[in-house]
Amino acid sequence: MTSQDQTSGAIAAPATNPADDDKWHLAISPYLWFAGVHGTIGARDRSASFHASVGDVLSKLNIGLMGAVEARKRRFVVPIDFMWIKLSDDTAIPEEAYPGVSTIKAKMTETIFTPKVGYRVVDSPKLQTDVLVGLRYWHLGENLSFQPSGILADDSQAANFVDVVAGAKISMALSPKASVTILGDAGGGQANVDYQVAAYLGYRIKPTVMLGVGWRYLDINYRPSSTFVYDAAQQGVLIGATFNLK
Repeated sequence: MTSQDQTSGAIAAPATNPADDDKWHLAISPYLWFAGVHGTIGARDRSASFHASVGDVLSKLNIGLMGAVEARKRRFVVPIDFMWIKLSDDTAIPEEAYPGVSTIKAKMTETIFTPKVGYRVVDSPKLQTDVLVGLRYWHLGENLSFQPSGILADDSQAANFVDVVAGAKISMALSPKASVTILGDAGGGQANVDYQVAAYLGYRIKPTVMLGVGWRYLDINYRPSSTFVYDAAQQGVLIGATFNLK
């Protein structure tokens, strides 16, 4: 029997050993998420809408690091997803009118760390279903520079918060080498809304290596007070590879 391991939010390959053995199995999945971003950011009672389409991602994304790891023993799974990105938009539009201000230069730093634990409730050669629960840690940093410069002082602020999320992942084999996976989670805590959905197609090129492509959507609405706002949705194409180490 062959089982398939997919990490939370990333792309992973089928494991080469059955899920009911007594060994730990580890998969590492570096990936790239070409996501468009739109929403509202704010600091100290000032806010600005921003939008970066998928076509703009290379110009808006300054730098990023993305990857996932999944450990599994029998039916127990421990997926961990990590993403760190820096975005900027030189032509953000103020939501409120400020005398003399035409645009706002917005810079955003985002770190997302999502560890989960789960149990495989369905484990057959063609279908696997995991139920998952965990935490999503966010670090958000933002800087607003009002243009023309000198009219208003720049605003900078950062926030760190954690939400509890729960969801499921369903993987189905299409052929001996191809599989499709659908996953999602939702929750909250310090954020009003925190959820994601993703779907991707994987193709095994070697017994322990799989390539994949899919789509991911992530939405967050964090408004703890009037001093900080981050209400944004990210969506776009996900590509990556998974290496099953053992």
